[in-house]
Amino acid sequence: MKLHQTKNDLPKEKREKVIEILNQRLADAIDLKSQAKQAHWNVKGMSFIALHELFDQVATEIETHVDNIAERITSLGGTALGTVRVAARSSSLSEYPLEITEGSAHIEALSSVLADFGTKVRKNIDETADLGDADTADLLTEISRSVDKLLWLVEAHIQ
Repeated sequence: MKLHQTKNDLPKEKREKVIEILNQRLADAIDLKSQAKQAHWNVKGMSFIALHELFDQVATEIETHVDNIAERITSLGGTALGTVRVAARSSSLSEYPLEITEGSAHIEALSSVLADFGTKVRKNIDETADLGDADTADLLTEISRSVDKLLWLVEAHIQ
């Protein structure tokens, strides 16, 4: 992996590993945002407006994380791999069911992908901390807290 020149004092080998981790989460976050928008656009039923607005809130918050992840990659000297095509090819999240419309089905699908993303982020917190990158671990901790809150907001509709 070719890195850009930086005076960041994290050793190059460690930065390369962190950048690889972050580019995977970037692909997943881009996919997660698009899945939340899929739910936002296609939800139907008695709770339409509440879920329509909630799913848009999820997408908006995840978009902030997309930007923060990408900027952390570039601050470490890496290249953020953030096109839709790259994200589609690289995402580790499961495919969103395109045929659903009922609110409860969207809640189930979106909560599942939020939970999966959150699990992966928490694993990456430990990995980046072990690599000596407390700043990335802190960024991922912030993302984890946010995703846990979003998961709570989504799941509350079916609990």
